[in-house]
Amino acid sequence: MKKLMAVMLFTALVLFLMVPSLSWADDAAASYKAKCAVCHGPDGHGKGAVPSLVSDKVKKAPDAEVEDFIANGGPAKKATHAFASKGVDAKAMVTYIRSLK
Repeated sequence: MKKLMAVMLFTALVLFLMVPSLSWADDAAASYKAKCAVCHGPDGHGKGAVPSLVSDKVKKAPDAEVEDFIANGGPAKKATHAFASKGVDAKAMVTYIRSLK
């Protein structure tokens, strides 16, 4: 009985450690609202000359490319998009952007 309890406890601990925390979703949503929604809009459709984040072009872009735009400003190193130094998790932000409809 003690072995069974130990195995169950160990299994529960392993599963707990393997399940990712969903707090990144809240952080990415808050970061998007604070830093991105001003230009890209709350739904990611963009405003004026600002590109849509829900366009086919962005949907087809590899995650690494979108992450580079968020973290480093992309190939042009746009300062307005260089959020790596501002504590924004680019990977979580890409996941959030992909969830926009």
